[in-house]
Amino acid sequence: MKALVVITGRGLGGDAVIAYNVISALENHGVQCELALDESAPGILFKKKGYSWHKISIPQAGGHAATKLSSIKAAFKMLTATFKVRKLINKLDVDFVVGIIGGGSIVASVGAKLSRKPCVCLCCTPLDMKVSPKLNHCFVLPEYYLFRENNLPDNLSKAYYPVNDDVDSGNREIAIEKLKEIPLFDENKKTILFSSGSSLFKGMIETANNFSDFADDYNLLLVGYPMHDEYMDMIDQNKIIYLGFIDWLKHLYDFIDLAVLTDDGVMVEELTACKIPIVTVTKIKWGRYHNMAGVFEGAILETDIENANETILKAFENYDSLKSNSNKYSKEILATSDNLAKKIIDICGK
Repeated sequence: MKALVVITGRGLGGDAVIAYNVISALENHGVQCELALDESAPGILFKKKGYSWHKISIPQAGGHAATKLSSIKAAFKMLTATFKVRKLINKLDVDFVVGIIGGGSIVASVGAKLSRKPCVCLCCTPLDMKVSPKLNHCFVLPEYYLFRENNLPDNLSKAYYPVNDDVDSGNREIAIEKLKEIPLFDENKKTILFSSGSSLFKGMIETANNFSDFADDYNLLLVGYPMHDEYMDMIDQNKIIYLGFIDWLKHLYDFIDLAVLTDDGVMVEELTACKIPIVTVTKIKWGRYHNMAGVFEGAILETDIENANETILKAFENYDSLKSNSNKYSKEILATSDNLAKKIIDICGK
């Protein structure tokens, strides 16, 4: 079987990670995957993994941060984009299409419908949930409120984010050796990872800075590419170890004691799969709130920036309980990629 996977975003962050994990799982089941990204996407993750891709148009309205104006603009661009993806579907003669979140989901759904090909989409934004379920089967991801509903229509299923099968197989010694190269690192201190995903948001920098002034008996690590160049000047690198964008996260996961994250994205599930206690800081990304603490009950403490210092200390006070509760979700999260691939093949093979 051959599939076209249509991926929103720049081919770098969370959407790309999700897409890569879906592609890997489909390939493990014998599916040949062709990739399609927006023509402006650098596709760094896929380039590192040795994949090439087709350049098409995948308009974005801004995901959870979409406004009425951005949605209207994206809708006009979507008309041309869907005909381009239909042409690509017919050219490649694929058996089915997979859409990954936002614009990728919508373009895949409409293009597949025009080409009379089966399609399945992963959805988690208000706009893709308005369009794609009307055209094909969709998997609702944890960020969307329907994930917490008990009963869903027949054309919707729930799925955790697909994570790498080996995300929990890191080697802490590799992380320690890399961190030892940094003078600020102290192997005898507990270590906290601060991250808002592949893109570093201002609010996460503020959270890390605030805690660095509040307590000095922890290693504070900060990862991600700053959303704006001037954000680099905000990081107090006398107290915080800024690692940028690294390719040894799974080794870091095996070493850290606590993660402080935004309440969205694949990293929440990666660290839950690794049984690491988590504090989520809400409304850092464009004021969004997703209630990840409600999805992974007992494994996450939720806070805002103003109360993050106290919540981080509370996480250490309740450490064993948080770790025990994360263990309840770990096995299912690690099985998501394979299970999702099987369901996609089953749905599209009917």
